[in-house]
Amino acid sequence: MYEAVIGLEVHLHLKTRTKMFCGCRADYFGAEPNTHTCPVCLGLPGALPVPNRAAVEHGLRLALALGAEVPERLVFHRKNYFYPDLPKNYQISQYDLPLGRGGSLPLGERRVRIKRLHLEEDAGKSLHLEGRTLLDLNRAGSPLIELVTEPDLKTPEEARLFLQRIQALVQTLGISDASPEEGKLRADVNVSVRRVGEPLGTKVEIKNLNSFKSVQRALEYEIRRQTEILRRGEKVKQATMGFEEGSGKTYPMRTKEEEADYRYFSEPDLPPVAIPRDWLEEVRRSLPELPWEKEARYRALGIKEKDAEVLAYTPSLARFLDQALPLGLASPQALANWLLADVAGLLHERGLRLEETRLSPEGLARLVGLFERGEVTSRVAKSLLPEVLEGQDPEALVRERGLKVVADEGALKALVAEAIAAMPEAAESVRQGKVKALDALVGQVMRKTRGQARPDLVRRLLLEALGVG
Repeated sequence: MYEAVIGLEVHLHLKTRTKMFCGCRADYFGAEPNTHTCPVCLGLPGALPVPNRAAVEHGLRLALALGAEVPERLVFHRKNYFYPDLPKNYQISQYDLPLGRGGSLPLGERRVRIKRLHLEEDAGKSLHLEGRTLLDLNRAGSPLIELVTEPDLKTPEEARLFLQRIQALVQTLGISDASPEEGKLRADVNVSVRRVGEPLGTKVEIKNLNSFKSVQRALEYEIRRQTEILRRGEKVKQATMGFEEGSGKTYPMRTKEEEADYRYFSEPDLPPVAIPRDWLEEVRRSLPELPWEKEARYRALGIKEKDAEVLAYTPSLARFLDQALPLGLASPQALANWLLADVAGLLHERGLRLEETRLSPEGLARLVGLFERGEVTSRVAKSLLPEVLEGQDPEALVRERGLKVVADEGALKALVAEAIAAMPEAAESVRQGKVKALDALVGQVMRKTRGQARPDLVRRLLLEALGVG
């Protein structure tokens, strides 16, 4: 029996106004190539870097949220390597004194340990077009956090879930958009395969995976590849691999560099940055409720376990729910049901995010409350949702259109009698015990009331009229 051992290196773009060590704007996404550059991020002679305080504070927020140990000072290092889109031929990063060491992230019933997280600057981007390679250095110098896990993950699915959890955490903290499609969350994976109970196998790294799906597919293929090698009695070679989306296969890129190859040394242009304990405590006090804390609170409110988990780790839904709950207009579980099913379905159908609509927490809570109190039927409530999504008041819509539930038993009994007279065969089937035929009679009454009668009341009145207990 073979098993995989997986560790992740996650690169997160920080949400700052300027780059890590210069004053260039960091919102380069979609800009013309090489328009967000200056002598510092281009690595021109004589240009001196200055650390971005906001980036350091963002890093501290993540370190504290994960329970990592934060040093009393930060030391930046030069990581030396050549790559066409690395203007200085070195990257300012951190080495033996990172921003955070240790900590963990909850994943189901256990926790994935964090080895370290550190600040660094990003490289530029190579564009391969029609046989030419062009360089766009807008991204060069952008602030990054690199987060490295211990090899605690066992399956490709766990790796994907971990990345989704990290994305939710940093979005909740407000430190990163963490959108893979914009390159603001990228991952390298380290994976080895071994027989259960044996020492760790030979590690292979897969670089620059830019989507959750890519991480899962690359790991699935690489685990199969290594398992087949071991079954043949051969040895896995340590290497750095790439991943080809089209074929779903990994391929060798280069021999893996060892730590010594980077020739780390302290950045001579940057003195150590002090992290006073009072600043650290100020950052700690500013932390919002974390996703796993939200999940526990939602469960305590009576929201189902799986629903609570999905809501807590979807920041946009969690923010919306937290504004709707204090209004007291609908129960927590009912709000969760509508958010995760009806609202999510409508958003998917229209290709929208929740923030791109005019749906307000109060508007949804009022609509759900109308349904919960039995003032409108499920059919009516769902038919009104698209208009409530556009900012309409559900109570006003119900009032103006006369959509309130028909609960007058006298009026309904007359409609029940009409339905029985119109559908004698269905009525006789019900009398003979074929209760399924009752649905046709219920449907007849519901049509006559334009879907505004309470189905449970209609069923009861029909059974009474037919003399069926």
